[in-house]
Amino acid sequence: MAYVSINPWSEETLARYETLSTAVVQEKLHQSERAFREWRQTPLADRCQALDNLAAILEQQREQLARLITAEMGKPITESRAEVDKCALCCRYYAQEAEQMLQSREVPTQAKRSFVRADPSGTILGIMPWNYPLWQVFRYAIPNLALGNAILLRHASGTGGCAQAIASLFDTGAFPSGIFQNLYIDHESVEGVIAHRSVTGVTLTGSEQAGASVAALAGRYLKKSVMELGGSNAFLVLQGADLQQAVDGAVQARMVNAGQSCIAAKRFIVEAPVYDEFADRFAQALSGLSIGDPMLEETRLGPLAREHFAQLLQEQLRDSLHAGAVLLAGGSCSGARHQATLIGEVTPGMRAFDEETFGPLAALVRARDAEHALELANQSRFGLGMSIYSGSEAQALSLAARAADGAVFVNAPVVSDPRLPFGGSKASGYGRELSQEGLLEFANIKTVVIR
Repeated sequence: MAYVSINPWSEETLARYETLSTAVVQEKLHQSERAFREWRQTPLADRCQALDNLAAILEQQREQLARLITAEMGKPITESRAEVDKCALCCRYYAQEAEQMLQSREVPTQAKRSFVRADPSGTILGIMPWNYPLWQVFRYAIPNLALGNAILLRHASGTGGCAQAIASLFDTGAFPSGIFQNLYIDHESVEGVIAHRSVTGVTLTGSEQAGASVAALAGRYLKKSVMELGGSNAFLVLQGADLQQAVDGAVQARMVNAGQSCIAAKRFIVEAPVYDEFADRFAQALSGLSIGDPMLEETRLGPLAREHFAQLLQEQLRDSLHAGAVLLAGGSCSGARHQATLIGEVTPGMRAFDEETFGPLAALVRARDAEHALELANQSRFGLGMSIYSGSEAQALSLAARAADGAVFVNAPVVSDPRLPFGGSKASGYGRELSQEGLLEFANIKTVVIR
């Protein structure tokens, strides 16, 4: 197996990266073990300064990194720049906040002193996807580096250039050699890495199937795991909501990154009295989105990362239409270039309702009332995030309290933010990234008692 980087817009093969031999992988694991021993002893203030320096390097290389992202997976260049900016923001956030987050917690007991401290645990393996090839990596790596852990990365096979570029960012005197290492390895080699004594945890962002497989391996070797898996986010539009605000949010929530996001809104559940007007406005907005060269500044919708992703989306679309859904906008596809598409009258049992649709396809669902809208939203095996557009904050908060998802955004699309924990429930996985919760996921939470 080789990692092959292909530009989805031009279909040009950009580079090939050969997989590592078993001997090289073993040496990298030993190097990670050595780096961890050094890094965990590095004062927290120095670790934070290293992260702050890393943010500056990201800012310096912003354009270079953004163009690499766009070339490898087709994201519009403006979105790629925003992705690099978000990685820098994450570095600065933990550089500023890690010291406070990692303070020991005193607990009154009969002892002279009792407290709880969070210590690093070892090397964390990240198995990361192609859709946000920098951000997904930084989202798990930066809090763990702040904590004192070492990092191994097994990136997606189509984004080998991004993986290499990320690893090179750590080749500064601020980090020990080997603290962050990229592994070009095939699926069969993952088990050996997880089993290694230096690896204390594994985190995966990817499909439900990949998550189940890696979680089983982590369980076999008694390694802590975090799973950030798929989503079929509901976007509720209720009577009394600002419809133009809802339409603007819907376009952003569904079409960013050509819809290739686990937290993208996919099921737009609209209360009956405003369904038709919302559908008309949404269809008109999507019809104005044309596919273009993602390297151009004006492009807002690029190709999907691979042609077979577009073919799968077409199958889900056709099957949903055959089951009774109605095409309201778009629908066509050529190679990896899939139109922004809207279908209406979607109901449970249709593929567009039941499955994760990873591309620019929005499914409109009619709800009788707000309670029915929440019932439909929770009627999913996924539970990642939900948006609620309502004119009543009290109504929105009442629904949010009963949502099954890991995040609820009122009158806004669901987004990840370094300051807030990120993660889902049900088939969307378990564990949390970002904020203090993400910092502590792979910590050794240690009780210390002095009699």
